[in-house]
Amino acid sequence: MPVKRLTELAMLTAAALIIFVIELQIPPLTAIPGIKLGLANIITVYCVYRYKPWETAIVVAVRVIIGAMFAASFSTILYSASGAFLCLLGMIPVSRLFPKLPIWACSVIGAVLHNIGQIAAVIVSFGSFAVIGYLPFLMIGGIISGLFTGLCAHFVIERLKKAGK
Repeated sequence: MPVKRLTELAMLTAAALIIFVIELQIPPLTAIPGIKLGLANIITVYCVYRYKPWETAIVVAVRVIIGAMFAASFSTILYSASGAFLCLLGMIPVSRLFPKLPIWACSVIGAVLHNIGQIAAVIVSFGSFAVIGYLPFLMIGGIISGLFTGLCAHFVIERLKKAGK
């Protein structure tokens, strides 16, 4: 991998981590636990459209692992990784197979898959389907946050295209 590309990916990973840590300091937006904007996913969506799938997966993996250190919880790795990689497994093919699909729509798909991945991880860890009733609330939050982060990623991508990058 060329040094320039490696540097870009490292900077994007650092930016995602900074955004993640800042978002940890923001009080919850709703009374429903677990619903947050997921602003670091702006970087993920950008990477899905700008980089190769394996490069995007590296950025996400490093963000999840180091981000869990900041969140000080092992369960954070499990839930974040399961959500993040199911999200990627959906967003990468959707972005490639449907290039005319708006970026925000791909982001919403990713956010919904992220929530499904997290709920699946909870079901596997606790061996109980009791949390499945929580999924509709997460879906609503996921759709809203996916729309927001997708629109932000769209504006970033468009701005960088205009700048010739």
